[in-house]
Amino acid sequence: MAQLTPLTLKYNFSWTFIGNAVYAGCQWGMLVVMAKLGSPEMVGQFTLGLAVTAPVMMFTNLQLRAVQATDAKQQYLFSDYLGLRLLGTTIALVVIATIALISGYQWQTSLIILLVGLAKAFESISDVYYGLIQQHERMDRIAMSLMIKGSLSLLFLGMGVYISGNLVWGVVGLILAWAFVLIGYDIPSGVWLLKTSVEDSQSPSHNRWRPRWHLKTLAKLSWLSLPLGLVMMLISLNDNIPRYLIKSYLGERSLGIFASMAYLMVAGNMVVLALGQSASPRLAKYYAQENSQAFRTLLIKLVAVGAFLGGIAILVALLAGREILTLFYKPEYAEHSDILIWLMLAAAIGYIGSFLGYGITATRAFSYFLLPYLMMTGITAIASVLLIPTYGLIGATWALCAANVATCIMPIGILVLIHKGKQS
Repeated sequence: MAQLTPLTLKYNFSWTFIGNAVYAGCQWGMLVVMAKLGSPEMVGQFTLGLAVTAPVMMFTNLQLRAVQATDAKQQYLFSDYLGLRLLGTTIALVVIATIALISGYQWQTSLIILLVGLAKAFESISDVYYGLIQQHERMDRIAMSLMIKGSLSLLFLGMGVYISGNLVWGVVGLILAWAFVLIGYDIPSGVWLLKTSVEDSQSPSHNRWRPRWHLKTLAKLSWLSLPLGLVMMLISLNDNIPRYLIKSYLGERSLGIFASMAYLMVAGNMVVLALGQSASPRLAKYYAQENSQAFRTLLIKLVAVGAFLGGIAILVALLAGREILTLFYKPEYAEHSDILIWLMLAAAIGYIGSFLGYGITATRAFSYFLLPYLMMTGITAIASVLLIPTYGLIGATWALCAANVATCIMPIGILVLIHKGKQS
């Protein structure tokens, strides 16, 4: 049997960028379809479903993909990661169902939350296969999965909404799309990788792709991954707390308008993600070599790129925001073009904060992560409670700006602390 050959860094980067760009475009396309074929209320219901389910899934996922992809010494088998992911996903579905049932939402909104949770469960299982694929440096297979999943998601959700005029059937289409990709592509890719590699040599070949329920091992892996799960949950809450309060104080219609405009921030995020992931190894190398001058220079260049991207986003919103919202959504969205300008300002600050976050990650000082993200989530919650009831959607954008300013200040403080710690 032929041995598995990893791709080069250049090809892996190219595939990652293309796959994520196509998938993000299709995700945005789903919002456009709901806005064009439905109403802001429909977009708001879908957004609420994502906002309720995301923090739960982020926590129970425990960021296993990152742990798995960096498990160079193969301390755990793929079957351990799969077993823990299945257990975590089951717990997440129970929690999501409980939230939906006791939340007091209308029955259709609660049903949509449940269905989005089920779709996210299939996505969560696919993610553990992505970790296996990433560990073997075959990002082309992840990219193909994302492109297929994004295209089918857009097609099936669009067909469901178009034929029925009801978001419930659109989300059912989303479930079918993600289940199809998991069963038809991701699992076969994982099995192929395990068959063509020497990984998991400790287990019989026929058990390599099956979940393993060794409680002591699952407990150790859970404890190792727990801090990352908490951080990812806080990041998700930071994004979604304004959405909860918009739904509570302003309703699903306002939430749909806000979410549709907020997704326009993704274009810049794609560039930030690609550049940040590409620069991280170089930053880590400079840090390990104690080349502080090169580390600072590269980080300052990245921050400058973030500021430049943000400046362009603000300029486009100022000059053509109304026209963009009318073209991609509906004229009623264009009435809120001033909100788009504030969102782009929040995005610009966020781009800078993201690059500073890559600088912290390069130092591998993971113990510093939890407290800053707790503080950032607290700032978002306080700002949202104070601003959204009084100022509405504009207040929500101000809350995002405040949170993103914190994402810039805190990494700088952490980098200073790390530098002082090294000197002492």
